[in-house]
Amino acid sequence: MSWFANWFDSKYYHMLYKNRDLNEAKLFVKNLISKLNFNEGKILDVACGKGRHARLFNQLGFNVVGIDLSLNSINEAKIFENNKLKFFQFDMRKEFANEEFNIVTNLFTSFGYFDDLKDEQRTFNSIQKGLKKDGLLIIDFLNSQKTIANLVKNEVKEINGVSFKIDRFLKDKYLIKNILISDNGQKHQFQEKVHALSLADFTKLINNAGMEIINIFGNYHLENFEAKKSDRLIIIAKK
Repeated sequence: MSWFANWFDSKYYHMLYKNRDLNEAKLFVKNLISKLNFNEGKILDVACGKGRHARLFNQLGFNVVGIDLSLNSINEAKIFENNKLKFFQFDMRKEFANEEFNIVTNLFTSFGYFDDLKDEQRTFNSIQKGLKKDGLLIIDFLNSQKTIANLVKNEVKEINGVSFKIDRFLKDKYLIKNILISDNGQKHQFQEKVHALSLADFTKLINNAGMEIINIFGNYHLENFEAKKSDRLIIIAKK
């Protein structure tokens, strides 16, 4: 089993990241809609997790489909389904639809998991096929240059009586996080492995899939991207 299938489907993944800021997500979604002047259409949220962003888009009136590899996440997301919000377990490397969506989103560093770079290109190719003509792709990824420069190598977190010992390092252009968990005398070990993709890397993947970048931002306020300073790399591409 791939590391991401194992880790993302575990209860400890959701425990470690339970404090993701909903207000920050709300700000980002509203800023995106305002900036893109998007007021109708259909959205595909790729690697949607429990559907945090998909639900926010839906609350603003959009027809949204969320897909994710984690069955546990999708089962939790399905609680919030309605006639304009649906969730499916699905591998983002595969084609989900054909020219059906106005916008495809991939948010909160939900990319760069694959060992084979061809899988990353397959994902972009599948996204492109799902977009209508002139449709938009929105990528929200960590700013790898700043992340590497400010990497916290070791950290321990205590959450609900569970200890998370986290070691971070860079190897072969992958940001790796080894996570040792102590829970009621039981030990568990997981790993996160994210390809430290640069803007140039994304540009190549996007162009190879027949899309072009039209905007780049550096944070959820959608301010200009600065490679050494920005917290995020947010890319808007067009089919």
